Amino acid sequence: MIIWLRKYNQFPNDGIELGIVIGGGNIFRGEGLAQSGIDRVTGDQMGMLATIINALAIQDALERQGMYARVMSALKVNEVCEDYIRRRATRHLEKGRITIFAAGTGIPILQRIQQLL
Repeated sequence: MIIWLRKYNQFPNDGIELGIVIGGGNIFRGEGLAQSGIDRVTGDQMGMLATIINALAIQDALERQGMYARVMSALKVNEVCEDYIRRRATRHLEKGRITIFAAGTGIPILQRIQQLL
């Protein structure tokens, strides 16, 4: 991914706005944790925090390549990332910042409910 983003960074004024929706399954999966006995909501919250960890890692990698990146989260973790606010996210994208979205919707179990519908 970083190789592709280096190419993206060579053309910063071509009007492309890049947002990344990050996962955390490499660290925790809420459903998998629930199967091992952890409360389902707690497991989902751990999974959402895992997405924030991955988002921070991606942000750091991008910034080391000279790119501007912001992490926005559906969970409030003000010391490490911004709260997701639609207008602020739009502004970051308009300014050419790669915007990384973490923690999904911030609502435990919601993805599973959506899958059932």
